[in-house]
Amino acid sequence: MAAIASRYKGVTPPISTTLPTAAELKANDDLIEELKSQNNFEGTEVTERRKKTLQLLQKITLEFVKVVLTKKNKPQSFINAAGGKIFTFGSYRLGVYGPGSDIDTLVVVPKDVYREDFFEHFPTLLEKMAPPGAIVEMTPVPDAFVPIITLELSGIEIDLIFARLAVSSVPLNLDLRDNNLLRGLDERELRSVNGTRVTDELLDLVPQPKTFRTALRAVKLWAQSGSKYPCYGYYDMLTTPFSGRAVYGNMMAFPGGVAWAMLVARVCQLYPQATGSVIVGKFFRIMSKWAWPQPVVLKEIESGPLQVRIWNPKIYPGDRYHLMPIITPAYPSMCATHNITLSTKKIITRELERGGDIVDKIFTHQLEWKDLFSRHSFFTQGYKYYLGINSASSSKGAQLLWQGCVGSKVRHLVGQLESDELIDIAHPFNKGFDRVHRVSNQDERNAVLSGSLQYQATDVATETTDVGKDPKQLAGTEDSLENVAIPNDNNVVVDGDGVSTIYTTTYYIGIELAQVQVKKLDISRESKSWMESCYQWPGYQEDVNFLTVAHTRNYDLPADVFGPDEARPLRPTKKRTSKNNAVPKDEVSANKKRKIGSSETEGLAAQQNGFKRRLSENGVPVNSS
Repeated sequence: MAAIASRYKGVTPPISTTLPTAAELKANDDLIEELKSQNNFEGTEVTERRKKTLQLLQKITLEFVKVVLTKKNKPQSFINAAGGKIFTFGSYRLGVYGPGSDIDTLVVVPKDVYREDFFEHFPTLLEKMAPPGAIVEMTPVPDAFVPIITLELSGIEIDLIFARLAVSSVPLNLDLRDNNLLRGLDERELRSVNGTRVTDELLDLVPQPKTFRTALRAVKLWAQSGSKYPCYGYYDMLTTPFSGRAVYGNMMAFPGGVAWAMLVARVCQLYPQATGSVIVGKFFRIMSKWAWPQPVVLKEIESGPLQVRIWNPKIYPGDRYHLMPIITPAYPSMCATHNITLSTKKIITRELERGGDIVDKIFTHQLEWKDLFSRHSFFTQGYKYYLGINSASSSKGAQLLWQGCVGSKVRHLVGQLESDELIDIAHPFNKGFDRVHRVSNQDERNAVLSGSLQYQATDVATETTDVGKDPKQLAGTEDSLENVAIPNDNNVVVDGDGVSTIYTTTYYIGIELAQVQVKKLDISRESKSWMESCYQWPGYQEDVNFLTVAHTRNYDLPADVFGPDEARPLRPTKKRTSKNNAVPKDEVSANKKRKIGSSETEGLAAQQNGFKRRLSENGVPVNSS
């Protein structure tokens, strides 16, 4: 027993080391088949292409280091020993990638190669050493929060980030988990190596990586709501969105991929002999009843050689306010879920409880695995009342930055709404909706900027977008844009027919009231304060970037937020009065007028009054419908 205890992984002994039963093995086989039917695995041909692509990137990295050091007149012996190595992290390194997944790749070089060298020489070498036509698109973003080069190489999307270590040589057997390698790194380099260090540490802390991967694939499929693919509902030209419960995404106050992976890894530690199917079931039951804010940790938090902040609520007051702390295992340990709010915590807990109920019925043959992965009901059955946050710009480049700013601040509006005692939950949908509009005069332009879809382009599909997924969009999430090029589009581009294009991104927040009989809800103060915080973004241009917040009922939601088998909720029917009990016309008219301002939650419209003064500076009237 002592020998077993000394070998367990985690901060506590396992709950059970029982071997799987035949029924559990069968359930695991069924789970894998369902994941395959959900297109969760990619074909061997694409996987082989990924491996060859990474081999090419490794060759380019070695050549890159040689080119830079040669230009700096380093001795040949020094150049030959300098090396250089690529590391992967994220879904590819964890082994849970699927069709269309990108590869997060870290280029690690010795101390004499700098970030400026990376952006000057690496793209050129990529073009030179890649097969003809292999590079479809390449975008260097040197001034992002984490400097990055994005490209599509041989049909594989690659995100390349850079790290320079304070060593003279980077051999192929280098292990980034060595804390001493962090000495001498600046803040950006620390952020760059963190992804690989966390991923490698996580994989080392799970008892059975294969089981972990099966369970994590299931949990990610359950938590997500599809990637950046067109949505349904607009002129029948859109493709199928993926399954998922829409509780995925750090920017929108939900756990991100690393956080969900750590939760699954912790359950694997507690049941080291279990199948993936059992881990999934235990995951929902354990995490839905977790004693938050007790943190989830995979190993004891360690100290290290740097004077950097490590998550510690005893020392740092801000860490005490983390509602669902999930702590990264690599030094310096950080909370991966600091963005979670009171509302999103409630939503996550509800979905975990629901998932546990479904898996229980799967194991008793009342339901199937596909039922676990059913599409969210955020728009169909979620709420009666919604806020639509509409960001708009006069060019695509400007909108990428502006939507990044607005999207990254949606969770702050959620926090402000939660402070209203009449609101029980403010639930942000985890994706935005990108739309393109074409207008021919100022009235049409004003209508679009205030949220109207009347002039949406019929030949361009609405797409959902993850906040911060695009590197340029991610740059918009930063408070400092000192070195970021801000598109200046004061002059609206108009085609030969006098038609101009406007790009919008809309985020939705579902509102659940604390009391059913609320007659009026005025959130103008919270909304106006939040909008002003968006206007304080350094890249904001009054004549280029626009923002409105408006309420809507569920039966007025746009068609493109619904799936192919989903129907927009119906408007409630009014009770007819008999002829003998008819209400006089003057009373009916009065009642209708009062209803606009005083019916249940119609007071949401009052928020717009607080916007009119600010919006009028942009010449954009607020739609009061």
